[in-house]
Amino acid sequence: MAQPSEAPASGTRLVDHFQRGLDAPICLTWELTYACNLSCVHCLSSSGRRDPRELDTAEARAVIDELRRMQVFYVNIGGGEPTVRPDFFELVSYATGSGVGVKFSTNGVRITPAAARRLAADGYVDVQVSLDGATPEVNDAVRGSGSYATAMRALGALAGAGLAEPKLSVVVTRHNAGQLDAFKRIADEHGARLRLTRLRPAGRGADVWGELHPTAEQQRALYDWLVEHGEQVLTGDSFFHLSGYGRALPGLNLCGAGRVVCLIDPVGDVYACPFALHDRFRAGSVRGPGGFAAVWRGSGLFAELRRPQDGGACSSCGAYDACRGGCMAAKFFTGLPLDGPDPECVKGHGAAALAAVPPGSAPAPSCDHSHRTRPRRAGPVPVSIGRRPPEPEAAPPAAPCDESPLAGFSPAAPEA
Repeated sequence: MAQPSEAPASGTRLVDHFQRGLDAPICLTWELTYACNLSCVHCLSSSGRRDPRELDTAEARAVIDELRRMQVFYVNIGGGEPTVRPDFFELVSYATGSGVGVKFSTNGVRITPAAARRLAADGYVDVQVSLDGATPEVNDAVRGSGSYATAMRALGALAGAGLAEPKLSVVVTRHNAGQLDAFKRIADEHGARLRLTRLRPAGRGADVWGELHPTAEQQRALYDWLVEHGEQVLTGDSFFHLSGYGRALPGLNLCGAGRVVCLIDPVGDVYACPFALHDRFRAGSVRGPGGFAAVWRGSGLFAELRRPQDGGACSSCGAYDACRGGCMAAKFFTGLPLDGPDPECVKGHGAAALAAVPPGSAPAPSCDHSHRTRPRRAGPVPVSIGRRPPEPEAAPPAAPCDESPLAGFSPAAPEA
């Protein structure tokens, strides 16, 4: 298992030691592909088209071998839509057979009854189905027409196959923040566990964050709801910035970027944070000398992040020990300094800081794999509940990465 690089001193809190980094990540996020059949308006990786440089099957197996040697407990696989890779199930079986657990997120498009039975037969797999509205009207405005029905069909298939406690994964937005109880009911009805995550202003999410991120009143209501439901709901430490309200939420309550978490993207580049796909946070590549282990243990960026932090502008705030200054990615992609307040600071300091950011000055993501060329917008992108503007008619593909990720596949096709 992942071990601290040094034994913690007597009386040192575990969270303080984690800030200095571990020999291996607790949670490694691995985006297998940028290919996706959807075009979610808040996609943090701007997914859609496959990158032709993505790791092939042999390279992916080699990464799994390295994770096993490093004694990484599990890998959190995402994308894009990871199940559209032809070798997806092969790689899952290879990982679990090697003792590396797999958690993966899916929109459900390929979770047929047969696929669900296959997953249920592997006791080392955890499945998260994404749903961002408790009704089709709210969900499909963000994720695309028919995506609510697809997700519900997948949850039904997983329940029917007897998969142990699948997850219902929800990104909390301004439009669904009032549906938390409804999400909990949907999860309970399918024998699933609810997982809530924070909307980050990354990828395409940077274009809609101003409109979609919860209001201050909704943030407070979300915090109270999480306190009430405690361990029943998973958050993956998404909301540690809300701990400034008082009582800490379950979890580490710190930014684990480069300390206990990181991300491998489809082409093998390693980033400090799953939500900060930008050259500023690129630490190296698994294709380089020494592979992933050399990046994790020798990256100058990771060494920088693991050094003691002084709190910057937040150090004088009485809530700093609780919220630790908030989310690095949220600050970076809204144009705020990394040692400044979180844009959703519960004390209001983030809102004041945002007001001083010049329009259009926030950093843009380093890559965009959206289905169509998408100019970066200076202002917000309207998201109309109940109506999603149609995608422009696509031109014939000019390169392999422009091919449909679901070519030849019908999600509605019957399967035994």
